[in-house]
Amino acid sequence: MSLADPILIEIVEGTLASVEMEVETAIARTARSPMIRDAHDFRAGIHDVRLRKLTGRSYSALVQPIVRDFPVETMNPGDVFFHNDVYLSEGGIGHLPDLCVTVPVFHDGQVVAFVQAFGHHDDIGGACPGSMPSGARSVFEEGLMVPPIRLWDRGVPNDAALRIMTRNSRMPDSLAGDLDAECSACLMGARRLGELFDRYGREAVEACFDAILAKTTETFRRELLAKIPEGVHVWEDYAEHDGVDEPRLHAQRITLTVDHAAPEPLVIDFTGTSPQAKGPINHAGDYADGVFLKKWLAPILRNLADTPERMAELDVNEGVVPLIKMVFPEKGTLLTPIFPAPTNARTFVILRLLGVLAGVLAKATGGRMPADQETIRYTGVYGHDAAGNDYLMREVLGGGSGGRWYADGEDTIHVVPDSRNIPVEFAEARWPLRVERLGLAVDSGGPGRYRGGLGYDKHIRLLRDASFMSIADRSILSCWGVNGGRAGRPFVVTVNGVEMDGLVDDFPVREGEIVRVRTTGGGGWGSPFDREPLCVADDVRDGKVSLKAAREDYGVVFSAGLDVDEAATEALRAELRVPQEAFFDRGPGFPKLSGGRPHAEVDLRP
Repeated sequence: MSLADPILIEIVEGTLASVEMEVETAIARTARSPMIRDAHDFRAGIHDVRLRKLTGRSYSALVQPIVRDFPVETMNPGDVFFHNDVYLSEGGIGHLPDLCVTVPVFHDGQVVAFVQAFGHHDDIGGACPGSMPSGARSVFEEGLMVPPIRLWDRGVPNDAALRIMTRNSRMPDSLAGDLDAECSACLMGARRLGELFDRYGREAVEACFDAILAKTTETFRRELLAKIPEGVHVWEDYAEHDGVDEPRLHAQRITLTVDHAAPEPLVIDFTGTSPQAKGPINHAGDYADGVFLKKWLAPILRNLADTPERMAELDVNEGVVPLIKMVFPEKGTLLTPIFPAPTNARTFVILRLLGVLAGVLAKATGGRMPADQETIRYTGVYGHDAAGNDYLMREVLGGGSGGRWYADGEDTIHVVPDSRNIPVEFAEARWPLRVERLGLAVDSGGPGRYRGGLGYDKHIRLLRDASFMSIADRSILSCWGVNGGRAGRPFVVTVNGVEMDGLVDDFPVREGEIVRVRTTGGGGWGSPFDREPLCVADDVRDGKVSLKAAREDYGVVFSAGLDVDEAATEALRAELRVPQEAFFDRGPGFPKLSGGRPHAEVDLRP
């Protein structure tokens, strides 16, 4: 392996980031569906010929399934490969609406890299609009499965395959437009990356790839992993329902073993995770040695950085993979489902795992991790517009992130990087509805020395009869607090005052009725009775905390206006403060579900 020139490393690293951003910008500007164009629920990634992810601003799918089925020597310039089959994606695709295109990069007639994009599309068939049936019992109910195929051959699209896919979609025009945008953007990205190889040569560029990944490996080992004490630490959390069975605790457990002298200093063992669910909350993660999950979970480690500014500088690329070993349970669990187990709501598991890793690291480090945060939930309505055409308004609304050891959680953040809510003006112009309120959900953030972030409070009035749909958890359980912090408020939706289940496909909404969505609040960090009373006063003034919660949750008493009565506050806090607050607080909703392991079996000690 040749040594890379330091200046060239900076050039190559900057070019990779630029190409990735250019691909994503092109997709956002040319796609048709609101989910891709407006909500930005898609990602691009660049991989080398050894299938290693080189960029680290965001996660992406994998190239492994493409190379498995189409060896690089059979690829040609202008080829575009496509797949969305969960069980043939090597763990890179979580559910069928995530469609993935992959384009090889050529230099001197040989494949030298790959540009890839995948995103959540409006509809790929299945039992309900949006291809996410909440009561699905098999993957066959969830839409069209496409194993890796050559969608474009030497620059010529496979029209037959495209016709099959659009014929299976309730939104054929959007699907066709999105696929065209993604294919064209990745082909453009491949040309840009090819120019880098033409300018500097394959050997020099690949030496830079090695250096970029090695730098990530060393940085994570030295700056982050070194802060985790050696030993064995355990934590588990739960999905609360699967859309088929009655609500119960579906456990996801991590046993973390830390040995700084080992080649793989972190061992993440998922033994103890619950059996696969009948409903669609399973995630097929046990493929390719868990390489997708390694890159998915690694961003949590960045919370161990010395400062928030340093944390923001740390990207996650393939360089994190050598530091982590994953141990999966036998086939037939939430993380090792057996085909054809349904997976469309796998966010209940894969996003919960981010919190489980944060929880086990909080125990290991004495609380130097954020409290629990929101997960993705899909809500929306579908029906017919005034012209009689089908429409689907589906939105991924964020929630509050957990309080941190140095600051409050963020309000209404979205776990998927760069994704966002649908703009009100766009929604009202496109669909027969009116958004009557979009603001913060007061008191939703968990009380703490550092308060949990707030969720959304959104009110939608329907202008025509329609059906409401939801794929959401944390509608029973709450985001837990850390180090004496309290749990946040759970997710809740009401339709004309009637509270909905978290998983629903087709609840009727009549013209003039209001759908009210309140997303989850993040957990608090530290005792709320240690929060500065003036900060509580500011929260009340800003409409984030009510007067009632200021008194009951924070023990803050106001005199005239919002002036803090210091003596009364001190007395009330002394009365409310418990002698020893639990390290973790799961909220009043836990445990009240049937079928799960007793709470006492989970070690809550820091």
